[in-house]
Amino acid sequence: MKSLSAVQVGDRVTVNSIEGDDDIAVRLLEMGLVPGVELTIVGCAPLGDPIEIELIGYRLSLRKTEASRVLLTD
Repeated sequence: MKSLSAVQVGDRVTVNSIEGDDDIAVRLLEMGLVPGVELTIVGCAPLGDPIEIELIGYRLSLRKTEASRVLLTD
């Protein structure tokens, strides 16, 4: 299954699940990265970290380590 850290700018994807059950996983869910939500990759820093996504009417920046825990539907 592909993770959010592996997508390109401009891609539109759907969240399948969040990997793990620690505080970071809970925080990602609280920020709106819940199964079924669609998001768009808006931008990426020059060295690839962080990435900027748009979902549910707002933009969010995530580190690659956080984005790698967001699994996407195929």
